[in-house]
Amino acid sequence: MEKVEKIKVGVVGMGPVGMILAVKLHEAGCEVAICDKDDFKLKKIKEHGINLENMFESITKFEHVFDSIMDMRHLDLDYLVFSLKSYQTPSAVKEAELINSDKLILISAQNGIDTEGIIASVFGESKTLRMVINYAGNMASANTVKVSFFTPPNYVGSMDDNRTKEAERFADILNTVGFTTKKVDSFDLVKSSWEKTILNSSLSALCGVGRLTMAEAMADDETLELIEQIINEGIEVAEKEKIRFPDDFVRKCIQYLKKGGDHFPSLAVDLMNNRQTEIDYFNGKIVEYGKKHYVKTSLNLAFTNMVKAMTNKNVLSRFPGPDGEVNKRIITKGLIDKNRSSIYYKEQNYFLGIDLGSAFTKFTIIDVHGVVVFRYILQTMNKDRYAMKHILQAIGASFNIKYSCATGYGRKHFTETDIVKTEINCAAAGVAEYLSGEKNIIDIGGEDIKIIHSNSDNQVANFYMNDKCAAGTGAFLEEISERAEINISDMSSLAAHSDFDKELNSFCTVFAKTEIMNWVFDGMPKPDIARGIYISIANKVAKMRLFSDIPTLIIGGVIAHHPYLSIILSQKFNKEIITVEHPQHIVSYGASLIAKQHWQAHNPDELALKELEHSVE
Repeated sequence: MEKVEKIKVGVVGMGPVGMILAVKLHEAGCEVAICDKDDFKLKKIKEHGINLENMFESITKFEHVFDSIMDMRHLDLDYLVFSLKSYQTPSAVKEAELINSDKLILISAQNGIDTEGIIASVFGESKTLRMVINYAGNMASANTVKVSFFTPPNYVGSMDDNRTKEAERFADILNTVGFTTKKVDSFDLVKSSWEKTILNSSLSALCGVGRLTMAEAMADDETLELIEQIINEGIEVAEKEKIRFPDDFVRKCIQYLKKGGDHFPSLAVDLMNNRQTEIDYFNGKIVEYGKKHYVKTSLNLAFTNMVKAMTNKNVLSRFPGPDGEVNKRIITKGLIDKNRSSIYYKEQNYFLGIDLGSAFTKFTIIDVHGVVVFRYILQTMNKDRYAMKHILQAIGASFNIKYSCATGYGRKHFTETDIVKTEINCAAAGVAEYLSGEKNIIDIGGEDIKIIHSNSDNQVANFYMNDKCAAGTGAFLEEISERAEINISDMSSLAAHSDFDKELNSFCTVFAKTEIMNWVFDGMPKPDIARGIYISIANKVAKMRLFSDIPTLIIGGVIAHHPYLSIILSQKFNKEIITVEHPQHIVSYGASLIAKQHWQAHNPDELALKELEHSVE
């Protein structure tokens, strides 16, 4: 019996649409490769698979998980599906051009009008299919989608009807697992995409502006009337494009939308999170075609402009009232060059690094040349539970952030950045900009001490950490100084006035507190106590592995606030211990550099253009 080869499908973009589709294709027996730029998300998928909940219940593992389309080139794909945002598609299509083959068929599984045209502009209409999706979900975690609804069928068709067999085969694959998908001709494909876009445009912007779920929007009589009028505008424009809908189309639209349930549309989620939206391919396209035919689209135009105004990269800081004032204070405090106009920061490309430490969260923003333009620090356990939100909102409103990276203690639970990296790698990246080549890096943080050995290429060769006890860390210093009744901000200056040469016998915080109390009761001067504490920390570091014949640099929040500790360490190791500039921000700085490197790797032409513009200035 002749062996039947598996259909090979690549899915680019692991949002809810891409994850659900990838799982269904896998269930249908296809060999599925998935691709996304989010390293943390990919790590979770590799470890635990994609988890679908609610309407669909499944956990699916994938053999082929990539962060680059180029990595799929050896698979000889039959289909490559784009489930990306429309504004992300051009760069992905350009990368996909490098794996093109005679048999490869491209599919746009995206919402909006004319999104398939982005793909066809590179590969041609004869190789391009469009899929109109009628399902949705929200991300519950990096690898989990809560499927909100599926209102069958989905539609798939060839742009110019030259690939009807390929479209039918793709539909048949999904139908085998009950993911009902109908093959349509090019005319019905356009009609279906307009129908879906009219539906999306009626609610997406409204839900984003009003912070409403679909169910909430549909339950209010006043918003329901507004929704019907938006739909009618879309119908009028579609008819000028020779697209006819049945007389009961508005009623059917309302019935469809009422099935959306407690779900935020994708555009609304992006708007609420200060991210770029696809409004230009939703309400914006209805406005564009309306202008073509001299049809007024007042409501669609209003929502298009509102969404664009709300995503304007500085608009929140200009708002009157509490939010605007908070954002303004944050930006003013963290901005390095306060003489630059807000428009300048809005027009340039920037990269964000966030170090989520156990005690403090640090933010660093750099430009395309790696120059720091913004630094900020926030106590991690902050009384204001909205503090982090305010800072991210202010950054998103004031800077054109192209890519971002999270690191540190809390990185695994943080989903607001494009990628996540360990603090080890970020520390090495940040210090490498300060001193290139082989080196030791001592990082004394809130709850641990690390020794990082970087090789001659500035890569992490090895690293060592203290044991699970927090002795010698920032937390240890805070507790011990409090027991000694020493203001922690005065410790460094006090220790500098002492020649005391005794250390604490115990590193256990409990026993160390008792020993400190004995020092106090014995009348030991505070400068001697402060120096004794520093000597204890230096001895703790000395027990860890440090290469003696290479430069040694120290970073972290502890050295930032206790500069005299570097002198004690230099004496202990009999060599110069160099404190880097802004040691508490060096890890977030490294994260911003890694964010820049990732973006540059996938957007070399855009970066080169920006650098050229900068050199001309």
